Amino acid sequence: MTSLAEQLKRLALPQTDPSLLSRSEAASLLFSSKEAASIDRDTFFAIGCTGLEELMGIDPSFEVFQSSLFSSVSKGLERSVQSKAVNQELNKNISLFLIHLSPYFMLKPAQKCLEWLIHRFHIHLYNQDSLIGCVLPYHETKLFVRVIQLLDIKSPTHKWHWMDPIRKPGVPLARGTVITHCYKDLDFMDFICRLAAKSVKVFSECPGNSAQLRVLLVFYASTIVSALGAAEKITDTMVSMLLPYIQKGLKSSVQDYRAATYMIICQMTVKVTVETSLVHSLMLQISKTLSKVPSLARDGVACLNLLLQTQKGDKLGKKPFNYLCKTPELVAILQGLSAGYDISPLLRYLLPHLVCTVMRSDTEESEETENQIYIRHLEAIIQINFIFFSAVLYKYMVFCNVLWKMLGILSVDRYPKALDSVLEKHLEDCADEADQNLFHQFISLSLSCGKYKFLEDSDTSLLLSLNHPQPAVRVLALQHLKDVIETSKEGFDQSFIEEAIFGRLKDDNRDVVMSALSSLEIFREQVNPEVVVSSLLNIFQRADLSKDGKWYKVLERATKILVKEEILKEKKELLDEAVMRLLPFMVITNTNSKSSDWKMTICLSESDLCSLHPLLKGWPEDLEEAIKSSKSAELIGVANKKMILLFSKNMTSGDSSLLLQMVGDLILVAETESDSVRQKITTHIIGSVLVQCCCNTQMKESYFSVAIRVFRFLDKKIKSLRACDPAEETPLNWSVETTEETLVPNDLLTAYIEKMNSDQAACAEESAMFLFLLKNFINGLKPPLSFSKEETWWNPESLNQDSQDYLHLLLGLFDLLVCGASEGSNALQYRALMNLLLKVHLKDSEILFKFLSILWTHSYNLSNHLNYEVSAMLQTQALYIGYALLESQTYQKKKQLLSPSSPVVISLLINLGSPVSEVRRAALNCLHSLKGIKESVFHPVLQHLEQKTEEIISDPTYITQVMEGLFEELETQPKQKSQKKKLSEALESILDCVQNPIFPSYIARHLMKILREVHGEITKPFFAAVSDGMVQQKLLKVLFDLLLNCKNPLCAQTISSVFKGISVCAEQIVRELEPPEKTKGLGTVQQTRRQKMQQQRKPQDAELAPEASHFSWQRVMLILELLQHKKKLRRPQALVPTLFNLLSRCLEPMESEEENMEYTKQLILSCLLNICQKLSSDGSKIPAGKNCQTRFLVVLSPAQRNALRYNITNTDKVLHNIMPIFTFMGANVLRLDDTYTFQVINKTVQMVIPALIQAEDSDLSESSGSVEEVVIKIVRVFVDALPHVPEHRRLPILAQLITTVGGDKFLWVLLVLLFEQYVTKTVTATSSTDKDAVLEADTEFWISICCEFNVQSQFQSMMKIIQYLTELPENKEDDPGPKKSRTCKTKLKNQDGQLFNVESHSDKQLRHFKFLSVSFMSQLLSSQSFVKKIVECEETEELQKLEQRLLEEVLHYINTVASSVEGNVDKPTAKFWRVLLNKSYDMLDKVNALLPTETFIPVIRGLMTNQLPSVRRKAMELLNNKVQQRTKWQKSQVRQSKLVPELIAIVQCKRKEEEEEQAINRQTALFSLKLLCKGFGTENPLPFVPVLKTAIDLISSEKEEKNVMGSALLCIAEVTCTLKAQAIPQLPRLMPALLKTLKNKKELVSNEIYLLSAITALLKVAETLPHFLSPYLLDCLLQVVRLEKIVVEFGPSSQISLRVTSLKTILATRLASRILLPAVTKCYSEVANTRKNCLGPLMNILKEHIVCMEKEHLTSHQSELTAFFMRALDFRTEHAEDDLEEVGKTEAYIIDCLISMVMKLSEASFRPLFFKLFDWSKTESTLKDRLLTFHRIADCIADKLKGLFTLFAGHLVKPFAETLNQVNISKTDEAFFDSENSTEKGCLLLQFTMDCLHKLFLFDTQKFLSKERAETLMMPLVDQLENMLGGDEKFQERVTAHLIPCIAQFSVAMADDSLWKPLNYQILLKMRHTSAKVRFAALLALVEVAQKLKENYLVLLPESIPFLAELMEDECEEVEQQCQKTIHQLEVILGEPLQSYF
Repeated sequence: MTSLAEQLKRLALPQTDPSLLSRSEAASLLFSSKEAASIDRDTFFAIGCTGLEELMGIDPSFEVFQSSLFSSVSKGLERSVQSKAVNQELNKNISLFLIHLSPYFMLKPAQKCLEWLIHRFHIHLYNQDSLIGCVLPYHETKLFVRVIQLLDIKSPTHKWHWMDPIRKPGVPLARGTVITHCYKDLDFMDFICRLAAKSVKVFSECPGNSAQLRVLLVFYASTIVSALGAAEKITDTMVSMLLPYIQKGLKSSVQDYRAATYMIICQMTVKVTVETSLVHSLMLQISKTLSKVPSLARDGVACLNLLLQTQKGDKLGKKPFNYLCKTPELVAILQGLSAGYDISPLLRYLLPHLVCTVMRSDTEESEETENQIYIRHLEAIIQINFIFFSAVLYKYMVFCNVLWKMLGILSVDRYPKALDSVLEKHLEDCADEADQNLFHQFISLSLSCGKYKFLEDSDTSLLLSLNHPQPAVRVLALQHLKDVIETSKEGFDQSFIEEAIFGRLKDDNRDVVMSALSSLEIFREQVNPEVVVSSLLNIFQRADLSKDGKWYKVLERATKILVKEEILKEKKELLDEAVMRLLPFMVITNTNSKSSDWKMTICLSESDLCSLHPLLKGWPEDLEEAIKSSKSAELIGVANKKMILLFSKNMTSGDSSLLLQMVGDLILVAETESDSVRQKITTHIIGSVLVQCCCNTQMKESYFSVAIRVFRFLDKKIKSLRACDPAEETPLNWSVETTEETLVPNDLLTAYIEKMNSDQAACAEESAMFLFLLKNFINGLKPPLSFSKEETWWNPESLNQDSQDYLHLLLGLFDLLVCGASEGSNALQYRALMNLLLKVHLKDSEILFKFLSILWTHSYNLSNHLNYEVSAMLQTQALYIGYALLESQTYQKKKQLLSPSSPVVISLLINLGSPVSEVRRAALNCLHSLKGIKESVFHPVLQHLEQKTEEIISDPTYITQVMEGLFEELETQPKQKSQKKKLSEALESILDCVQNPIFPSYIARHLMKILREVHGEITKPFFAAVSDGMVQQKLLKVLFDLLLNCKNPLCAQTISSVFKGISVCAEQIVRELEPPEKTKGLGTVQQTRRQKMQQQRKPQDAELAPEASHFSWQRVMLILELLQHKKKLRRPQALVPTLFNLLSRCLEPMESEEENMEYTKQLILSCLLNICQKLSSDGSKIPAGKNCQTRFLVVLSPAQRNALRYNITNTDKVLHNIMPIFTFMGANVLRLDDTYTFQVINKTVQMVIPALIQAEDSDLSESSGSVEEVVIKIVRVFVDALPHVPEHRRLPILAQLITTVGGDKFLWVLLVLLFEQYVTKTVTATSSTDKDAVLEADTEFWISICCEFNVQSQFQSMMKIIQYLTELPENKEDDPGPKKSRTCKTKLKNQDGQLFNVESHSDKQLRHFKFLSVSFMSQLLSSQSFVKKIVECEETEELQKLEQRLLEEVLHYINTVASSVEGNVDKPTAKFWRVLLNKSYDMLDKVNALLPTETFIPVIRGLMTNQLPSVRRKAMELLNNKVQQRTKWQKSQVRQSKLVPELIAIVQCKRKEEEEEQAINRQTALFSLKLLCKGFGTENPLPFVPVLKTAIDLISSEKEEKNVMGSALLCIAEVTCTLKAQAIPQLPRLMPALLKTLKNKKELVSNEIYLLSAITALLKVAETLPHFLSPYLLDCLLQVVRLEKIVVEFGPSSQISLRVTSLKTILATRLASRILLPAVTKCYSEVANTRKNCLGPLMNILKEHIVCMEKEHLTSHQSELTAFFMRALDFRTEHAEDDLEEVGKTEAYIIDCLISMVMKLSEASFRPLFFKLFDWSKTESTLKDRLLTFHRIADCIADKLKGLFTLFAGHLVKPFAETLNQVNISKTDEAFFDSENSTEKGCLLLQFTMDCLHKLFLFDTQKFLSKERAETLMMPLVDQLENMLGGDEKFQERVTAHLIPCIAQFSVAMADDSLWKPLNYQILLKMRHTSAKVRFAALLALVEVAQKLKENYLVLLPESIPFLAELMEDECEEVEQQCQKTIHQLEVILGEPLQSYF
């Protein structure tokens, strides 16, 4: 825009804005511009007025604007034509309104008001500042952007132009932008301050203003404070601009405004130092405000403190102090602040004034009350900070007249330590002599305490003398202190004296310590003796006589005092400690009798200490004897040997419990780390004493406890010595083998001490000495008496503790010696010791191999009875040693070792299943060495193993297949008998180990593992050995089932032979022959008949009676066939009743059973005959013979079945004769009944019906009829006559009838017959229009009948109806009645005896009958009268049981109907079955609705234990619905319901029935548990802990169904989430199982729900317990990164993907870096080579973690991260030959992760990292792949850091230039990379390099590209135009996409025409290249450079034209065309025609 246009725009008025004239668009906040243009003014006015009214309801202060801005007059006001005064007033009103509106801006009414102001007053044009002020606090909302979009702020000179960038994208204004602009543009800062001040002024007039101002003041405070914090420097201008607003803020009564001002003052003073006058002004204002307005007093005082802390506090005057003292609660505020902050700056100001005021008031007269306030303040402040006060007070000591008063406050008793520290510090600061004199005067005058008084012999006080730097002064002070103690002077408290003495005892100067000891001798009676002993022992610890022998006198004096202490005699622990501390001083280290060491030894031996402690008894005498008897040179050896023997004797002769403690104490002394000769010799002597103790056989009780402790000490010491193994070997004369002595040789010990004394290394001697000790230990160790070496196996499980300890020691010794014998300078010594161990403890080869067997197998012992970990290394070494020993054994010995009684073979076999391949190899070697013994039982096994050597070594599980293959040959292969015998003997020997109790259980367990695929046959002994009858029963059941289902004749033959061989009890056969429901034989003939009659009356359909259909005749026949030849049968008579029952069934077979009955009868009779013969031959009595005969008769002669017909005829006659009584009605009595007629009816029913039933029953006693049939027949007569009975009589007659026959039993019969009558007769007789009404009336009548009886009868009736419906066939053609016996049956049963005769009714009637029955029951359950009966019922328990049973029946029926629905899907009746199913569900809901919560829970519990799976499932579904409805259950109900255990039982399949719980039921149960946990677990989590355990068991099982496991996983997720911390104990089981489920990729991919469940479970566990995942974190990471690749198939928006993402986020963000980073590193190691595609997800997790890391955490872990990235970035190098694209993808993830870290580093941290990477890229010599990686990293960093990258890129220029040249094939023929894909890598390297350079040039704002760098890069870049690397296509892509943009940006970054020329010229030269493609590329480069340089290119044009002219006639047509195109483009760019030049 030209300057003229700018001026015109500035002069333009808002009313000339073109938008005002536009009719198609209008400015609007609520509508689009086009919509707003179509709305009229009245509508806008209505909108505005509505908004104002709503605002007035919130805030009444808006009323004033109703008459101005929102009056009807304003509708016609056009401000553009109004005068200046009117507009000014209008602006004032609008501004005021917008201030009032600002707090409510986000509310809709406020937006409506703004809409009116925008439309009518154009505030977006006229009042921009006020409008922005109104909305600015909401700058982070979208509504703010909407307002800004209304403003015209495009002009760069516009005040608000800086907001223009947000208008177009519509994004909110970032807070950072506002803050930056605030400190850069002070006008904007002033605008915010003015806005706040003006708003405060406006709202100050309104009551309750704090709420309205809160938003604005928060914005004001946060913006100004942040701006001051962000500004690099706060200028004077900024301070002077803010000061007026600070003054206003401090004076304001608005609390929030004042608080904001305090914050601004604090921020300002922290950043800048201001003049003292300003500090004084601010202090005065703040303190004045505090004294007047007490609110925010704490904040004000804190602000003052910070102000004084950051500014100079001099010459601030007394006024602020006066105001501050008037502030209420000042002291309380100071006390509160002092707890968390340093308030010394404020005290530094307050205290001088306060002290001066107090002192002056003491001398002058002033008001008493004011003076008291000051004194009170002073006392309180002293308590807050006494030290500070003391320092201040010292300056005012000149006021001597008031010093005493002040010192009253400063009581020494109250603050002694504080006072001491102050005086000490001040003394250090006193440089001037005058100051020092004054200070001493002050102390001696004021402080009466003796420790501050000056000593006569020195210039300081006693206290200071004691701490004087000169030892002489300290000695003097101690002597004075001694005088004080002796004369008991006053002014010295005991604690001071005690502290002084003990303090000096720690002195470094021996004279001072000596003096202190003399003081202690006098004073020790008054001190705690334990402290005295401790202090004296510490002197011994510090004193080193070898360095300064003069300490001897001190130690001697200390010893004398120590021995005098009586407490040593009283307190054994203290005496023990003293002896252990002094023991090293008793050891003789040299023989110089004048040395301090010698004197100390003698002194201690002569002291009373030796007589006090049992360990030292006799030592003075022994030492004296040694000195007398030996020469000087031998004395050390002799004395020490005596000490060893004496100490060991003293220890073993005492109490065993004391011995253990003493051993522990001595080991502690011996393990003390020190380089002193004394300590090292002490360690050796203690070791010798301990070993000597172990050689002593007197010990019994605690021998092995001591031995184990001693061995651990030796083991630790020897291993540490082995770690620093000396270079030279031990000389031969010190060899373990050659020396026969029991103790270490004297010459060796003497040589060791001499070397130590002369400061030479004596590692070899020390090692030799400890090996001698080890030798003595091996020799001295004795096995316990209880340990028998003759046992076949040394079973750790059965050994006693001593034996276990002995074996523990043998294992430890073996381990130690094997390790030492394998390497090191002392290997020969260790071998000698190993021989000694074998010789002493394992002499015989059998015993040795028993021991080796333990070594070989102990790692499999999970219990670890021996408390020793046998590592895989030790196990392998032991096996190889075993191999070597076996090879050397004689033939006879090998034969002995191969016997079954030897543990060798079994132990080696177990090792063939070891997970370590080397163990398997070693074990096979051992077995191969034994293969030559052909007589061995195990020979065939060993021979077979030899053939499979390689496979066994390769696969740890292969041994099971080998054993299976070997022993299967017993059955399948036709081998010789001898071979088979050998194999079976081998198997028996192995199996003997499993059951023999002498074998350890872990051996048996692992043998079973190896043999798990080997199967055997049941034998007679085996069967007899199974003592449990139930187990035998199960075995028989399995045998018979197998026989029934098997098709292999060989299998059947085997079963037959097995059955023949075993001895069986007849009762077991009975259970297999009887059907499940008949567990008992029938007792009497009567019962048999009843049973038969009931069977005849039951529906015969097998499908509807599943319990009957369960009976299998084929199975019975097979068992009977087996019984024909069975001899070994115990108690055969028990079979007789069952066989008769079977015979009975044969004679009356069902239709489906008719075919094979003859053969079955023969088998039964044959069995009966066999049993009778067996019993008669045995002489046994046949039980119940008569009964037996009767049964034959009953079964074989059905002659009594004809009487029934006669009875039925009689009954009919009686009933038809009495029926007129009920039906007759006279015509003349108006059809009315009185009481008499009802009485007659009732009496008739009561008398006749029972008599009829009784008569019928007696007649039927010999036939197969029943009472039920009689009653059915009687009731049918009544029902048939019902239409003829008057309506009012029907109910009483039927009620009486059913009451008479029994409501409980026969109400259902009446109902069924009524339903049948309706279906068959009523429907046909009724017209279609009346059917509904008739049905409704009938239903009401049926309900009335029912409600005549109690609830129990009704419930039972419904259950019986449902049972009856279940027994009915689906359709008529399915009726299962037997056809052959149909004629016989119809004679017996006429239609009257049946309820609903299927034969005589149609299919439709059958269906109608079922539907009607179900509909009626549903209506009955919801009827008012029925519900009322339930409410009135008091027998709740019985009712509950009935409800449960009814629910069960309904569920059972629903199951039946559901199966019918499935079976009739394609039939015309499908719709009927669906409707019936719905009705059944309706009935279920009605039953459910009747149950209150307290009943519902027990009922559901009952249903859940039902036998039918479908019932259990439906019960759980009901429960789930109830829980999901959020029913308000009481906590107690849930707690007492015990639903959880029941559900757990279903999940675990813990049911008494044998059938497996259906998987769907278990899923439902798990879902129920999940819902219960969700609903009630939070309040009561404890019951759900077992749920978690059960679910974990499920997912741990490998055989579990995947759907069940899925549900279990979801349940785990919910329960863990609820239990939280209570789930932690289950994690060790949960996490491995959970991770194991995630490992099975095939199962996860095949089942999406299962996968989602597993992920959800892991997510919830991680979300709930992230801090407890560390042990499983590596596995978690491995699975998560694997999952990432699996879930890609499901899409990013799928639930699985979302959950995996959440899981990654939790792992990344919720775990500490110290836990996550090592896990990520390990994870990377595992997947880097095996699963490279998983690295991406892993890097994403790490990236997310780094992004959320705190700065300090990143700093602390930077080195760890750097190391990781250095390793990860080698990925490309490690996979140099892999596919480049795949490697590139993975590398991109790694680099992206690295960049996330880089972006969080400071310059100081990043620079070394970057240069480290730079060096790293150059260190690789062979491959140059690292260079590829580095250039890519540089490119990515440049992209992220942009301009900042130039700070680090200086070192890259030359290497990049070299790289460009080295990869340019036009310059060199050598391939840059050595690999096969060198070309592709070269292309990539070029691409990364050019891209990086391009970004460097693009973001170069700091003149990075200097002339020198430009010249370095120019030629390498331009020469790339002719680099044809990778072929034409690659060249073309590289040039256009990478090279040309880079060159073009390079020209821009140069910014120097002197450099442009050579660049341009070099490009032009490429236009003369021989290759057309290069010429073409040069043209493209030229255009791009010109495009970037624009008009600057004109300078370069003249030299370009000749080159272009040449190409205009180029031989290549493409180049020629491009040249023309180039010229045209140049014309466009430069704006000049160029054609004239060509």
